[in-house]
Amino acid sequence: MNREEYKGVYVYAQQVDNKVSNIALELLGKAKALADDLGSEVVAMLLGSDIKDQAQILAEYGADKVIVVDHPFLKEYMTEPYTQAISAIIREFKPDVVLFGATAIGRDLAPCVAATVHTGLTADCTKLDIGDFPMTPIPGKETLHKQLLMTRPAFGGNTIATIAIPDFRPQMATVRPGVMQKLPRNKEAKAEIIDFDAHLEKNNRYVEILDVVKKVSDYVDIQDAKILVSGGRGMQNKENYEKYLRPLANLLGGQVSSSRAGVDQFGIPKELQVGQTGKTVRPKLYIACGISGAIQHLAGMEESDLIIAINKDETAPIFDVADYGIVGDLFQIIPILTKMVEQELAKKAEM
Repeated sequence: MNREEYKGVYVYAQQVDNKVSNIALELLGKAKALADDLGSEVVAMLLGSDIKDQAQILAEYGADKVIVVDHPFLKEYMTEPYTQAISAIIREFKPDVVLFGATAIGRDLAPCVAATVHTGLTADCTKLDIGDFPMTPIPGKETLHKQLLMTRPAFGGNTIATIAIPDFRPQMATVRPGVMQKLPRNKEAKAEIIDFDAHLEKNNRYVEILDVVKKVSDYVDIQDAKILVSGGRGMQNKENYEKYLRPLANLLGGQVSSSRAGVDQFGIPKELQVGQTGKTVRPKLYIACGISGAIQHLAGMEESDLIIAINKDETAPIFDVADYGIVGDLFQIIPILTKMVEQELAKKAEM
């Protein structure tokens, strides 16, 4: 394989109901940084049926080119036609790097594409960089430059692994939603639009979709929240989330979330879990109440703009990442904070 033939950072622009998903815009932001380091371009791969109108949005968030595969087989997500389409793009355009979101769709699609084009895949990455491999030179072994270095938690989050794919192209990774940041939207940006015929052909791996049932969640997606008031094992039971955390979150215009302990021990809904096995969040304010700060939880929230931690254990790891820490009984502290917020809101209302 001639690695020099492979150029560009490609992003699978996931769309649902003909609307580009937020994870695609996050990936474009990271792709731009990677492409700058490589001296290459950012290309979005947009698949669907009657989907071309979404290409401009991808341009506004950083795509230099948008490859559009518009076909009736792609109207609803199905593994086989989507795998065929992206594999055809890879064979034709030879990208150096291909990124997918670690969503339900991305986790299904990316390994199928990797197997089809015979390359490696690193799943659930939390960090992507361009650098040398091996990272530490090994006597007698060639050091390869400008490699994609993919970092992800390993062994249940107890260690961090950095992985490379030095011998095959493209270098492929899935990235957890909420980890990367979107670029500021530039409504004046333009991208080259390429209509691509992937020559999709039905085979015995195609499925027939009989019906699509949309589930309406009772919970607001915590990844979209600007403020999160999050509880852990220190909350003691589910009722205390409603008694103590909910009033504070409502006053602040935020949402309640939880560590894994709250989900496993108190029955907090899984949709509200922050952490390695939950969701990665990046709110403007994250208030951690009774959360010790295990590495699995920190991986999901440490990029928050401002972190306030409340814990009676002054040695709790959560204080290592917190901007402000309060040591004490959360059942005494949270009502005081709630009262202070109420008073500040009342003052503003009077002005």
